[in-house]
Amino acid sequence: MYPQQVLPGPQVVTSLDAAQQLQRKLIHLNISSDVHDGYGIALVSVWAGLLVWCCHDAFWWHTGWEPGRKRAVYAWHPLPEPGRAARRIAMRYAELRRAHPHSPLVAGVQPWT
Repeated sequence: MYPQQVLPGPQVVTSLDAAQQLQRKLIHLNISSDVHDGYGIALVSVWAGLLVWCCHDAFWWHTGWEPGRKRAVYAWHPLPEPGRAARRIAMRYAELRRAHPHSPLVAGVQPWT
């Protein structure tokens, strides 16, 4: 007789846990970030113009501007998939790095550039 398998149920993940998981996934992609927590929401600061909100059940980040409707456009990804979210965020990070590189003064003192 085979033992019964117990499948894991939905895990409760706090916003801070999700942000820290995302940060670890970004580190594997050679992207540094800072995590900030408070008021039930956590933020992962990745680059100028790239701040990821970790709240409720999703990661959220700004991806651009829709001039016709005069509103911001956001992307989101489910919290249980921080690795996939990190890869999507890495693509946005690459776009922003090309558009807004470090100034020469800052680039000269930062060891990761």
